[in-house]
Amino acid sequence: MAFLEIRELEVSVEGKKILNGISLDIDTNQVTALMGPNGSGKSTLAYALMGHPKYKIDSGKILINGEDITELGPDERAKRGLFLSFQHPQEVPGVSVSNFIRTALNSVKGKPVPVPEFLKLLRENMAMLKMDPAFASRFLNEGFSGGEKKRAEILQLAILEPKIAVLDETDSGTDVDALRVISEGINKVHEKTKMGILVITHYKRILNYLKPDRVIIIAKGKVVMEGSHELADTIETKGYKAFGIEDYEEAQVIK
Repeated sequence: MAFLEIRELEVSVEGKKILNGISLDIDTNQVTALMGPNGSGKSTLAYALMGHPKYKIDSGKILINGEDITELGPDERAKRGLFLSFQHPQEVPGVSVSNFIRTALNSVKGKPVPVPEFLKLLRENMAMLKMDPAFASRFLNEGFSGGEKKRAEILQLAILEPKIAVLDETDSGTDVDALRVISEGINKVHEKTKMGILVITHYKRILNYLKPDRVIIIAKGKVVMEGSHELADTIETKGYKAFGIEDYEEAQVIK
């Protein structure tokens, strides 16, 4: 039994069906890459997994460690070990990076983490991600560059240590140097915690660092192919047309 099981999941966004019976297993200590053309349902799956209320689950189930969490809210899913790194992280004016992460950590742990222990965790993980310590006191994502926003997301990942991390296009909006540092941080957390990682991406470049155990291609809201990292190589050189898959109209992603 995999830690995260997705069973025949059908999801609609504002009445439009996006996922059409997708089934997928994601286990701990495994890196899975999810790829597919625009509008195939990649980000919709990520939001549905975390319980975004505007992503309506029409049928199917989501199981965590054997428990059906399909009807649970995002906070309860997080407490059970799910984490989502957003493609476009939102600014949170008035809330510092430090306070935001400490509040999240206390919630996930179910009890207050002593301040000295938290500050030690924060300093260590910021150093790992080569973040200026001053970022801890800045308002979350306010005025951050694309790369800084993504580092802040991975900082949360490193401190919260979920069982399964869903990384929704973490490579978007980052330059080569930032992507390398972010990827190295993800790898270190993965090695330390044995968390499972679901990497959602259009391109191979992040997979040069994260080295997926398997690559899954979805199209029109269904899994159409699964294989080794060589699938990503083929997509990089020949595109999805090599598999008889065309680009679709970009599905709306509701924030």
